[in-house]
Amino acid sequence: MKRIALLGSTGSIGQNALDVIRRFPREFSVTALSANLRTEVLLRQAREFSARVICVGESVGVLPAGRRLKVVAGEPGLEEIARRPDVDCVLVAISGSAALAPLLAAIDAGKQVLLANKEALVMAGDIIMRRCAAKKVGIIPIDSEQSAIWQCLKANGSGGALKKIFLTASGGPLHSVPRSRFSKITSQDVLAHPRWRMGRKITVDSATLMNKGLEVIEAVHLFAVRPSVISVVIHPEAIIHSMVEFVDGVILAQLSATDMRVPIQYALSFPRRLPTNVAQVDFSKLGALTFDKPDMAKFPCLGLAYEAINIGGSLPAVLNGANDVCVQEFLAGKLAFMRIPAVVEKVMRGHKPERVLNVRKIMVVDSWARERAREIIDK
Repeated sequence: MKRIALLGSTGSIGQNALDVIRRFPREFSVTALSANLRTEVLLRQAREFSARVICVGESVGVLPAGRRLKVVAGEPGLEEIARRPDVDCVLVAISGSAALAPLLAAIDAGKQVLLANKEALVMAGDIIMRRCAAKKVGIIPIDSEQSAIWQCLKANGSGGALKKIFLTASGGPLHSVPRSRFSKITSQDVLAHPRWRMGRKITVDSATLMNKGLEVIEAVHLFAVRPSVISVVIHPEAIIHSMVEFVDGVILAQLSATDMRVPIQYALSFPRRLPTNVAQVDFSKLGALTFDKPDMAKFPCLGLAYEAINIGGSLPAVLNGANDVCVQEFLAGKLAFMRIPAVVEKVMRGHKPERVLNVRKIMVVDSWARERAREIIDK
């Protein structure tokens, strides 16, 4: 029985994870859950899965704790959950920089870490991976693309000889929309993703291809490769979740239905594979699998992400913070879609990259990038 702490249980990833856990009551149990604001859903989940502790955001009022349910709050609460002795596995599904502290706490405590958060590795990849090496803790990625790469590398055993990583992208909701129409793009247009049901922020990032850029940065850290080893490939059918090429020309690809429960279940059950109730790929109905190069002129955010990781240091954190603000302002109707990459680039150009050795410095850089982005947008 694997005892799980699920951080971010009310979001899309969290609810999919609980759906998997619900199917295997003899394999997994839930020790702890967390949510920032959706306390009614959180309490309902805690009752269903008999969780021992829940964590809520600092802004949430006092919740009724009981003999069998402890309530903690904020970042200290998340870190406490991540370190609990009755937790074997910490699934980090919190979005944004809020995942960084509990992720590091879980690593320090020697827990198995399942990661569904991009921003932590984008902001502090060097620090996180050094800590993993020191504590001999591995990270199992949950994002479908990173999971695919990870599975392909595992399938190759210890042979090494990696030559190329092909990171696939569906192209998002605007892949076939001419750039001349981008000035009229609304949040409703962007949130209508053709393949995946995701949160609002990640769906906007998918439309700008920033999500793929963040995944490039994430993959650099997860798999200890140079940015030049990673190529982004547009694959609208989203059946091949990523591919790995080796020096002998052999390419391994991971294929499955477009359902996040597939990589979540494998991460939870690793190294075993369990039966699934997810719809299977019907190749006779697919017709074809198509591929294309990303249009870097049409989607400049991808190029900005490559620039950030090639330069390194504090620049990826600046990219992430500025983009986060831009997405918020776009969803609020205060920033045009086409202005997102322009603002991110301007913030990056105004920053002098520096080496970051600790989390405190990263958070300072993150705050600066967010403040600068808001200043540019307000003007």
